[in-house]
Amino acid sequence: MAIAALVAWVITALGGFVLLGRWITRGGLRQQRNGTTRFPAGVVFGHFGLAAAGLLVWIAYLLLDSDRLAWIGFAVLVPVAVLGFTLLARWSAGRRHRSAVGVTSAGSSVTSDAEPAEQTLPVPVVVAHGLFAIATVVLALLTALAA
Repeated sequence: MAIAALVAWVITALGGFVLLGRWITRGGLRQQRNGTTRFPAGVVFGHFGLAAAGLLVWIAYLLLDSDRLAWIGFAVLVPVAVLGFTLLARWSAGRRHRSAVGVTSAGSSVTSDAEPAEQTLPVPVVVAHGLFAIATVVLALLTALAA
């Protein structure tokens, strides 16, 4: 089960990298200054940093077989999940109150500066990231309980 948690964690991290990269390249950091984004950079990078740290702790647990590291790895997931749910709630609220999308003369949609960067995140990646994150938390907890 510990390896399954690792696999789920790595898949979750890959989806997170896609989402983080998309948010940054679509102007998420730039939008911090003008208040367009609903994603505070501290929450975004806190979520990313804690998740990465937890993954490293989990790898250490697998290498060293220390029950304490299993619990620490799981414990790190708690604030990661809280930050993730915070981002999900802000993303969902933004989708309900979506900013207007500019239209070019050819009629194709383009992202306007008024559109928050998080609203350009691909829905399937957001959903998969969330589902794998839930699986990671459950598998890590079950592994820690069995340790």
